[in-house]
Amino acid sequence: MTLRGRLTAAFLVVVLGPVLLGALFVASTVAAVDRSRSTDRLAVAASAVRTSVDALCQQLRATADAVALSADPPVAATQLVGRGLAAAVLITDVAGRVSYVSPGAPSTPWQDCAGSTDGTNGGSTDGSTSPVRALAAQVDLHNRAGAPLGTVTAAQLVDPAFVARLAAVTGVAVTLLDSGASAAGVTHTTESRDVRDAVLAAAVAVRGEQVTETNEGRYVRRLRPSDRQPLPLVLSVPSERPPGLHATLAGVVVLAGLLAVLTAWRLARVTTRPLAELAGAVDRVAQGDLTARVPVRSRDELGRLAAAFNRMTRETGSYVAALTSNRDQLRGHLAVLGDTLASTHDLQRILRVILRSAIGATGARAGAVLLVETGGVLVAQCTEGLDGRWPAEEADGPQTLRVPVGVGVVGEVAATGEPQRGRAEPTEAPTGEPRCRTYVAVPFAAPGGTTTATLGPPSGSADEAGAAAALGVLALYDRLGADEFDDDDLATLRTFAGHAAVAVDNVRVHEEAQRLSLTDPLTGLWNYRYLRESIRREVERASRFGRMLSVLALDLDRFKNVNDTYGHAAGDTVLAEFARRVRAEIREVDLAFRQGGEEFVLLLPETDARGAAIVAERLGAAVRDTPIAVEAYAGPVLVTVSVGIAVFPDHGSTGREVLEAADDALYAAKAAGRDTYRVAEVRSDLPTREIPVLACAVSPPDGLPRAGQPVQAIREPGGSARSDPAVGVPESSLAGPAQARPDTADDTADSAAGGARAGPDAARPGSGGGASSGPHPPRQSRGR
Repeated sequence: MTLRGRLTAAFLVVVLGPVLLGALFVASTVAAVDRSRSTDRLAVAASAVRTSVDALCQQLRATADAVALSADPPVAATQLVGRGLAAAVLITDVAGRVSYVSPGAPSTPWQDCAGSTDGTNGGSTDGSTSPVRALAAQVDLHNRAGAPLGTVTAAQLVDPAFVARLAAVTGVAVTLLDSGASAAGVTHTTESRDVRDAVLAAAVAVRGEQVTETNEGRYVRRLRPSDRQPLPLVLSVPSERPPGLHATLAGVVVLAGLLAVLTAWRLARVTTRPLAELAGAVDRVAQGDLTARVPVRSRDELGRLAAAFNRMTRETGSYVAALTSNRDQLRGHLAVLGDTLASTHDLQRILRVILRSAIGATGARAGAVLLVETGGVLVAQCTEGLDGRWPAEEADGPQTLRVPVGVGVVGEVAATGEPQRGRAEPTEAPTGEPRCRTYVAVPFAAPGGTTTATLGPPSGSADEAGAAAALGVLALYDRLGADEFDDDDLATLRTFAGHAAVAVDNVRVHEEAQRLSLTDPLTGLWNYRYLRESIRREVERASRFGRMLSVLALDLDRFKNVNDTYGHAAGDTVLAEFARRVRAEIREVDLAFRQGGEEFVLLLPETDARGAAIVAERLGAAVRDTPIAVEAYAGPVLVTVSVGIAVFPDHGSTGREVLEAADDALYAAKAAGRDTYRVAEVRSDLPTREIPVLACAVSPPDGLPRAGQPVQAIREPGGSARSDPAVGVPESSLAGPAQARPDTADDTADSAAGGARAGPDAARPGSGGGASSGPHPPRQSRGR
């Protein structure tokens, strides 16, 4: 993770942490307060229900007492029922037979205020699940002598109106359950239908008189029958949390997060910009560019660090120059051995010669040369005498000796850049290394990168730059005739390590030379050898995928006059500048070659004739409009270029044929007056085949084969050009651009006639009607 990322993350944690904690605190606090208030409301409602039911039971008990004490109980019962003190009165004798019952009495069972169900009048007393019809109070009936005559029961109807009155008194929703043991049925309720089932399910699941919450946001409390309240009831209240609280909190957190991210990104960018510049300079120095400097933008800590880095690079450059001089002197002393080792580019052979020479010079029994590969792992390139030196569990030894950098003896030597020698203890068994009694290991690096090739004793501190540039380690094990390796052995091994570094560097230089053999040293473009290989490859690719390939043959007009007038040095300058302008006007997938002298070739993959014409116009304008300055002469050199265009497969079926067609078109451009381009004529003897075209494709008015919408170059005021995909290509573009310069008065007239050039700002091939993107060939480097 980068420093900018860490700073951004730290800022977000500092800012968003309190915001998230605050949002969670608000949400939890609101939920806790809402639950507490709802619990208190339900507790008050439960107390009110008990009080109301208890008052009703006392009223019914007083009514029954009044009937029992009257001289004529039936008459008294009728009067009390008529006054509304009870809904019905039931009088039974000692045997339990009904002697009187009020007309319109509710059906049984009646729930006794004492907690039992009266089964009189057909009621059930077995405790089965059945709705409660009435609430009753029962007293004993005696004569004047005190002998029992029966019982008097006063009842009050339990109906929806009764439940609604309880809800009005308590201010909560009330549900009357069946009087059975399960209490899973609803007798009467004031709950709405959409929450009734959820409230009932919560009431059945709750234990005791605890308060629970439903998914619909209602708090539920169940009141079980008791002495003061014999009815099975369920009370519920809605949650008082503000609607959309969580959505509001989430929106606040998201908004705060966005603001925090923007602020953190800005602060991190401002903070890390000087560090990024310093890191870039450090990378350049690590790659060997000791001229890298860091701009000092301020006088703070970062500014002082940049100034110190600049001083360090200057001093390091002087130190490297001194090391280079010492290296040259050492090579003079070891010229014979150096020439022998440098006479071949077989790295394995060179390293084996070095290892065997080192073993013979020091009297070691075994040894290995290890090189650092990608991933920070030392891999043995050649070994001697390591058979039988592996642990018992690895009797056959590993396929290849591999030691991670920083692990074991050789790994630590590669990591620190410090040579080591000594004795290995029997208890020590470095992972991946062979067993031994004594050892000596010396790192080696690229020439000029470290001091590994220096003869003499090791210095007291490791050079960190040298450790970072280490190429590998030369290690020897178990010296003959002595207990340990001494300082002389270490100095000798350093010499051979230096030769190993030179050998590795020579192989890499040889590989670079092979690459340079394909480029032109003056212009940095590919040479004719690579042209032959590339045009064959690109023609095969275009043929396989059914695409077009445009070939442009370029020739500087009257270039011999430049050499004769200004000299060959000026001619070389013109050729180099022309190559630079060519590279600036083509895509990365395009290939530029110097065929010889002032002749150049361009390969434009997946580009049709129209796209190639646009590129030719751009190249002509780039060369014509800006004269080339030559340092040895006061005035600039004016040059122009002629271009011949050929397209595969329209002008040839092979690379040679297309190149010859482009060369013929170049001669036609020369014959037309130079400073123009010509498209080769389509050969009638070439085989034809169908190429899939989009359904929306239209034939352009100029007749040139191309893909996409028609594009016309339109001259803007001031000499620049733009592409207009809505306008067709004029027929005059087939003949190439006019001879006039952009700053002449005739240029506007030529543009109006349809013969305008496409300047440097015109549409690139592939943007509207030129080249189209596709599989990329090997890209041409800007540094050639």
